[in-house]
Amino acid sequence: MKYSTLMATGLLLALGASAQQIDSSYANDYYKGRMALFATFPQQRGAIVFLGNSITERGAWHELLPGKKIVNRGIGGDNTFGVLARLDDVIASKPAKLFLLIGINDLGRGLPETVVLSNYRSILERLRSGAPKTKIYVQSVLPMHESKLPDYLKNKAEKVKSLNVGIAALAKEFGLPFLTLHEWAADGQGELKSEYTGDGIHLTPPAYAAWVAWLQSQKVL
Repeated sequence: MKYSTLMATGLLLALGASAQQIDSSYANDYYKGRMALFATFPQQRGAIVFLGNSITERGAWHELLPGKKIVNRGIGGDNTFGVLARLDDVIASKPAKLFLLIGINDLGRGLPETVVLSNYRSILERLRSGAPKTKIYVQSVLPMHESKLPDYLKNKAEKVKSLNVGIAALAKEFGLPFLTLHEWAADGQGELKSEYTGDGIHLTPPAYAAWVAWLQSQKVL
């Protein structure tokens, strides 16, 4: 992976994000371990790829979508910098479809929305240019359940909403479908349904079943 190229990109973004210190790190031990695991797998061309962080990683996509060629490329704790760094392998596999969900960990570490959206733009540019036949589905960042959250993620509901507005605008600009996951995941107050989460952010098994059922109802799976 061309990590040096990505880090240079992160530094350039940092220069454009006022005087705030930008944490562009991503390659922790867990990330490296997942990447090493992925490298042992045979490449599956033409698969349905789920790309994102722990919310994606924890999905039992193979079991929920029997008979389909599924590739899970979720890495717990990942952010937009980390996704950028590992796109080459994803692009090389020429997925039939790709479902992208990333951004909450960027907000969790306090990255400016401008930086997150700049990374998001780069992700979409590279996917479009490298895998032009892949059907790319941009998914909204999920809501969270405030009362169950750890302190570092509290009081970020408005930031999630604002980021989703920016992500939706990028999806429209690139001519890509934007999937509003709040339609199935949110309660009447706009929070992640209590029965769908134990810690306020990660999903329970019934939530994944609801997610897949909703994607199928949207005729994208």
